[in-house]
Amino acid sequence: MDVPAQDRRESAGRRGGRAEAEMTGPMPSTDPTPAERAAPGDRDAYRAFRSIQTRWMDNDIFGHMNNVVHYSLFDTAVNGWLVEAGVLDLAAGTQVGLVVETGCRYFGEMAFPDVVTAGLRVARTGTSSVRYEVGLFRNDETRASAEGFFVHVYVDRATRRPAPLSPALRAALAALAV
Repeated sequence: MDVPAQDRRESAGRRGGRAEAEMTGPMPSTDPTPAERAAPGDRDAYRAFRSIQTRWMDNDIFGHMNNVVHYSLFDTAVNGWLVEAGVLDLAAGTQVGLVVETGCRYFGEMAFPDVVTAGLRVARTGTSSVRYEVGLFRNDETRASAEGFFVHVYVDRATRRPAPLSPALRAALAALAV
């Protein structure tokens, strides 16, 4: 039996909950208006840089770099910097950083064969955690095409329990602090 839309709305209203909100109109948006959205950052807002060549497989059916690739570039840039700084031993280190939170804002498209420059900075250092912020810059552009962050919680490799940042790591991170 086909129930008229008005009857469905009234029935949903008596039950309450999500159905009522869906049937009586749009939910208020919590998204920022365009005037509230942060502008992309410039290269000078970052402390260290790594160049990363895009690959053919990074493009999606829409002809630009798939959004999941941005997160891979964040991870590659940060961990590459940690290895080069001598504070991440992938094979035998006693401490590893586990990602517990991530986010990304997109401002412009990137695609193969672009070269991406990842700008790095540290926004916060805690007892066992670090918030890294990464700007992705397309080719020689000075404004970020995407900006993101992730939080590492450093843990003991064997126990996987949080462990205080080593003095060497803390000293290296100071160079990226903003």
